[in-house]
Amino acid sequence: MCPPRPALPPHPAPLPADQALPAKTPAPAPTVSSPWNTGTCQTLANELHALRQDMLAHEAAHADALAKVAPRQQASARNLLHYLCLRQHDRRNLQESLASLGLSSLGRAESHVLANLDKVQGLLHSLMGQPWADLSSGEPAGLHTSQHLLERHTQALLGKAPPERQVRIMVTLPPEAATQAVLVQSLVAAGMDIARINCAHDGPQEWKAMVGHVRRAEKTLGRPVRVLMDLGGPKLRTGQLPDGPEVLKIRPRRDVTGRVLAPATLGLYPHRAQARMPGASVHVGVKADWLAELRVGDRIDLVDARDAHRTLTVVAIGDAGARVEAEQTVYLVPQTRLTRQRHARHAPANTRLSGVPATEGRLLLQRGDHLRVVAQPTADLATTTDAPPNAVSDAAHDATPDTANTPLPTVPCTLPEVFSQVQAGERIWFDDGRIGGVVKTVSPDGWVVEITQARDGGERLASDKGINLPDSLLDLPALTPKDVDDLAVAARLADMVGLSFVQRAQDVEELRNRLAALGAGHLGIVLKIETRRAFENLPALMLSAMASPASGLMIARGDLAVECGHERLAEIQEELLWAAEAAHMPVIWATQVLETLAKTGLPSRAEITDAAMGERAECVMLNKGPHILQAMHTLDGILRRMQGHQSKKRSLLRALGSWTTSLQNK
Repeated sequence: MCPPRPALPPHPAPLPADQALPAKTPAPAPTVSSPWNTGTCQTLANELHALRQDMLAHEAAHADALAKVAPRQQASARNLLHYLCLRQHDRRNLQESLASLGLSSLGRAESHVLANLDKVQGLLHSLMGQPWADLSSGEPAGLHTSQHLLERHTQALLGKAPPERQVRIMVTLPPEAATQAVLVQSLVAAGMDIARINCAHDGPQEWKAMVGHVRRAEKTLGRPVRVLMDLGGPKLRTGQLPDGPEVLKIRPRRDVTGRVLAPATLGLYPHRAQARMPGASVHVGVKADWLAELRVGDRIDLVDARDAHRTLTVVAIGDAGARVEAEQTVYLVPQTRLTRQRHARHAPANTRLSGVPATEGRLLLQRGDHLRVVAQPTADLATTTDAPPNAVSDAAHDATPDTANTPLPTVPCTLPEVFSQVQAGERIWFDDGRIGGVVKTVSPDGWVVEITQARDGGERLASDKGINLPDSLLDLPALTPKDVDDLAVAARLADMVGLSFVQRAQDVEELRNRLAALGAGHLGIVLKIETRRAFENLPALMLSAMASPASGLMIARGDLAVECGHERLAEIQEELLWAAEAAHMPVIWATQVLETLAKTGLPSRAEITDAAMGERAECVMLNKGPHILQAMHTLDGILRRMQGHQSKKRSLLRALGSWTTSLQNK
């Protein structure tokens, strides 16, 4: 039988007479039904025994997959399978029953599932006075060994953690890192543990220069840095849209009351000249003989693209041309005529412009609009008679076209092989979920999409924006031809490779085979979980990755939110963290971490809390931005503080100094 409940502590001594409380009629003692009885304990023990047998059977059923796992990862792979078995059914009633006995409810058993279950079984047998044989020899990992396994796997992939914090910081290198060694050194000095190179941008020469700067910085500062090269993968994007009209907008900087703080500046250079005027960020070409007659202080009149009369003032003359300023906003087009107020003999009084840049081609889409998505080359879009694009820009008017009398706006897609794999009625998202729609009709050369999600007033869709098809069963190659070429470069430069838009275990196997053929089988593999299919196939992906010497997960929350729905993101990222802990696999917490701070220098309150969640991962990734160093220092401080409070799911009972003296001072 279970032992009786422990006796309550003796009553305290009676108070002195002068402090005695008024006598009260004693309340009847409540009737307490003790859960510690043999029947309850035996029922739970039987349920746990059956669960243990299910776990072992689940492991045996996946013997073939386990056989492919690297020897150093075998224990972790077995524990992952046990965890998956544990979570196949709702265990909340079991948890509540165990908790009522003061036992572990298996709620933090991810890293050592079988060991935790066996310990609870042992305690139940002890409560019933029954013998219990130690089963630890058959358990893949215990509480402490699981911690060692996670640390070993993390170091193999991400390197050692810095002495001051446990979580590594990864930073995406900007293009300037290829030419500015001092920038890379400042990132390393600020605490960058891993440099990320996005192979969707730049090229082999730039990547080689970036890695060279990283290697020199780590030697100079004595701080080791790993390099991750992210393959671009089969990313669906909008193709190149035709350019918009040639319009250049310049405007002064004003304060909140509208007063000019800094005038708009514009450089003028002779037609077809190469040199540009220092001090001006934008330039246009003018007649050489007209330009030669300009003097500092001259005033230039014009009527801009909106028929607004404007005046420019010449503030500098140089060998490359002139610099002028404006106190008002000006829209310049090639037809704009500049007229010099001061008359000059033998020189024209006015000039037309050249070199006015074309605006980015964009489509204005509103709810209810229809959009054609096609596989045509960009050149065909401009000449198609049945569906020319309605490219617009910020400089153009925002009027919505009458779709009854005008052709549908059209955008190309970068992966034409998807057109045969999408069905009518499936959802489609553009530009990280800013624009949503439903595929209404499909044909071999494209789809017609009805826009269902957009801001009031519409959204503009530009070239090279992401496309997500969360409902479509896409069969895309794991590695594009460009990825194969980039992989050969990564094999020479990187410490690990990121597999983008991975969906199936075969994708991981193909990457491992290609790395082995390049003599780079030692490189770590990072599975970027950014699609619904990747999430659904996660266990198979993880087991396949565990055949390599080092592997990890990147939770790419941007695409995940679009693919699975923003309302599910919190739930999904939790499940990913749990599965990774069960596999003793390191996690990279990515996408928009302190993004506002990195871009503007001022964080939002919500993103500070989000960054603190990164303590549950082994690495946090920051993206590039003008204030990246400030973001790194902030993240470093957050991670240092949080590591005393949180370890994975487990809250740590570090002393709380905040309230130590508050009651004493009352």
